[in-house]
Amino acid sequence: MVRLFVRVLCVVIFCAGAADGQAKRTVKYGADPAAGHTFVHDGVTLYYETYGTGEPLLLVHGNGGSIGNFSAQIEHFRKHYRVIAMDSREQGKSGSSAAPINYEVMTDDLAALLDHLHTPPVCVLGWSDGGIESLLMGIRHPEKVKKIVSMAANLYPSGAHPDALTMVHSMLDAVPAAERATPQGKRELKVVQMMLDEPHIKPEALEVIKVPVLVLASDHDLISDDHTLEIYHHLSNAQLNIFANATHTIPYDEPERFDAVVDRFLATPFVKKDRVKDALASFEKMEAESK
Repeated sequence: MVRLFVRVLCVVIFCAGAADGQAKRTVKYGADPAAGHTFVHDGVTLYYETYGTGEPLLLVHGNGGSIGNFSAQIEHFRKHYRVIAMDSREQGKSGSSAAPINYEVMTDDLAALLDHLHTPPVCVLGWSDGGIESLLMGIRHPEKVKKIVSMAANLYPSGAHPDALTMVHSMLDAVPAAERATPQGKRELKVVQMMLDEPHIKPEALEVIKVPVLVLASDHDLISDDHTLEIYHHLSNAQLNIFANATHTIPYDEPERFDAVVDRFLATPFVKKDRVKDALASFEKMEAESK
């Protein structure tokens, strides 16, 4: 019962399960014995998969999700990058711990994975909870990061849209007490409860991030529009993209559109725009061309 409630919660809100997308592929990402490996960090066995060659690209999934939620992105980016994806602790095929869970702990797990793989600085693409962790990578482990793509992150629980928070509370309240006491129930509820209790990142903390950051969200996202803008305005080297007529789950719903935006950011040298100087330069060019 609890598995049903939590899976529905995560599929509807935060991770948009990848079963349909996987059915069209020969590789079942997230359950591929040929690519799967484990390592131990902080007493927890963590499962990860790697694909492709080239510049390393770390993918970080959302709450209650797993590597498979990024199936479309793995399929796309493995052609040009060494794609690295891990099931976060307490989720997917990774192990559990009696210790509390928070985004800082999961971020340090990602840093440990990069140490384990001996990677140079990586590009990071995180979605939802993964978007939070991607920003924390820039704060806690800046030497390991080259570029960051953060899709639909929040810095504190109230950054989520009120409708999303109401749904989380309602579904958690509906889980029977008996199911909460099972090992699997405790594991899943621990992760979902984290969305209501965490994170607690001061917007000013983002100002230490110096690498280029692409801030992504949708115009019908589960993260409040104002909060996404707050994140963007506290980053010194950032670009902002809001997907039109889309939701929190655009990486799954429309992977071609999502991947194209990410692709361009990763492949193009970052140039910080000046809203006045660059606009005036273009106006001058337009005027010259019209003569």
